[in-house]
Amino acid sequence: MNHEREVINLNSKLFYDTHINFSLRSLLEHEISPGIKCKFDLILENLNINQRYRKGLDVGCSGNSFLYFLKNVRNKSFLDISAIPLRQYISKSKNLIDNKTYTRSVHPMCGDICHLPYANESFDIITILDTLEHIKNDEKAVLEISRVLNQKGVCIITVPHRRDFYTIQDQLIGHYRRYEIEQILKMFDENHLRCLRYFNVYGKLMKFVFFQTLNPRKTEETIINLRLKYRNNLLFKLFWKIVVKLISKLMKIDAKYHKLEKGMNLCFIFEKV
Repeated sequence: MNHEREVINLNSKLFYDTHINFSLRSLLEHEISPGIKCKFDLILENLNINQRYRKGLDVGCSGNSFLYFLKNVRNKSFLDISAIPLRQYISKSKNLIDNKTYTRSVHPMCGDICHLPYANESFDIITILDTLEHIKNDEKAVLEISRVLNQKGVCIITVPHRRDFYTIQDQLIGHYRRYEIEQILKMFDENHLRCLRYFNVYGKLMKFVFFQTLNPRKTEETIINLRLKYRNNLLFKLFWKIVVKLISKLMKIDAKYHKLEKGMNLCFIFEKV
């Protein structure tokens, strides 16, 4: 079976500029999406939050960057192939840079993960969440990540798991592949990135997203309407926060106690050696 799938026949930039679910993502996703909240919370639980980093980079950040929520990174860079979701990081920079936070600079940039516009060993921490599966030449991408990461620097990735879980949903959102654990470990090890730990971020409960394939256009409209309602309706916002808290808690339990070999999405934390 060929696991290097053909995705939508558009160049990558055009695909993500015109794909509403990607281009309109915002920092609100952490509040309105149980899945994103679950994922971010689990990664934070596995990080040393007391360690401080001078320079951090989020590659493929879209509008819902995990790096944005890390309070222990001094200078933050956000890179995405689409310029549209990057705009908010400029407008939000004043919230990040003040006397009450450790962060001192924010640098959004439009660019390509396979040709990173940064010097060698520029960053102490790099996050790449749900991005590698969208890259046709993922080996070149990992080589570039290793190049711009400092010695002893930390790299955090999340990827969809299990080749045999690949569905039309993956194809619709631009996934070339899903990964096996050994495949990720080997590719990163070959680029001097040693795995410190890996764990589930999504278990069986995440399979509900497969229902989105029945009517993808309707799914996008529903997500857009949810964002608008959350912003504009205070009562709905309070109600939805409770919903997200409960569902994300269930998803975290499901991920933590689900067998790794059957997890839907995994997180890996690497150190450059």
